[in-house]
Amino acid sequence: MDGHGGQASVTGLCEAGKSQLVVIDIQTKLGAAMPAKVLNRVLQNTRLLLQTAELLDVPVHAAEQYPKGLGPLEPRVRECLPAGVHRWEKTAFSCARAEGFLASLRDAGRTHIVVTGMEAHICVLQTVVDLVAHGFTVFIAEDAVCSRKLENYLNALLRMQRSGASVVSAESVVFEWLGDARHDRFKAVAALLP
Repeated sequence: MDGHGGQASVTGLCEAGKSQLVVIDIQTKLGAAMPAKVLNRVLQNTRLLLQTAELLDVPVHAAEQYPKGLGPLEPRVRECLPAGVHRWEKTAFSCARAEGFLASLRDAGRTHIVVTGMEAHICVLQTVVDLVAHGFTVFIAEDAVCSRKLENYLNALLRMQRSGASVVSAESVVFEWLGDARHDRFKAVAALLP
């Protein structure tokens, strides 16, 4: 979709008008298995992206892996979700395999997909690989994804990058979405930064 066979250009910037945000499985029982410092980083940066997405009218999608077993989305994520956002309950590890998910992304008409979530080496990885294969330009916010073990997280980032996705930081995405300090939402977004 971007002239590179569906793969993100290493130098391509993430544009708000082309973007959607996908929050993957940031759930209470999964979160409890993460090191506290790592979980707090993921929650802080996911909240930054959610709040900025709301200010800039970026569509949001949220997924939950088998919530009966892994619990609902973390309260600190739920409270930042836009009103009426669809929460995809799934058993497939890849969000792209949840019924209607890909159609929903395509219906939005935006090809840049920013991804946050857990675990990086399972549901995030499989979703990203599938989205790239379906022609989306994918940006993984590396400070808004995690795994229980550091080696799994690092391996997942490498594999996702090799699949054609771009590894970025949450703040990079936010400032790429703004594009200019004269943006009328710049001060509101800057106030969200830690």
